[in-house]
Amino acid sequence: MTPLFRMLAAYNGWANRRLYDAAAKLTDDQYRADRGAFFKSVHGTLNHLLVTDRIWMGRFTGEGNAPDRLDAILHEDLAGLRAAREKEDARIESYVAGLSDGDLAATISYRRVSTPDVFTQPLAPALSHLFNHQTHHRGQVHALLTGLTGEAPSIDLLPFQRESGIGMS
Repeated sequence: MTPLFRMLAAYNGWANRRLYDAAAKLTDDQYRADRGAFFKSVHGTLNHLLVTDRIWMGRFTGEGNAPDRLDAILHEDLAGLRAAREKEDARIESYVAGLSDGDLAATISYRRVSTPDVFTQPLAPALSHLFNHQTHHRGQVHALLTGLTGEAPSIDLLPFQRESGIGMS
């Protein structure tokens, strides 16, 4: 199972880079425009993705600063947000590279941000959630970019696999 998660970690970084490249072409007004998405704008949604990755990575590793709000704005500017995103993506890839199948079967316990409830579950499904959550909100950013500019980059898994060769065997 570890090869699957290594592929998802690499794909995650690849897709994020493509979206950030496209976001960098927006005007500041376009980037910040409330377009009716759950986190309002490209800016809000990209910040949310970084927030939740930090929360989950804190749960997985016990390290790092985890925001206490899902709508926190960690960086007001795209350049600062992108640098933090790249650092977090590298952290995710490094973490996943160090996991064994035994690690994936082990349990973790954590509290939700919005409630004091404690949950305990195997690591593998929680890690799957991290990558699924990324895909969900990247899709929202993709739709926002398409609405703003009429186009957005491909962020599908298969083009990543064809380009990188990861997961093709």
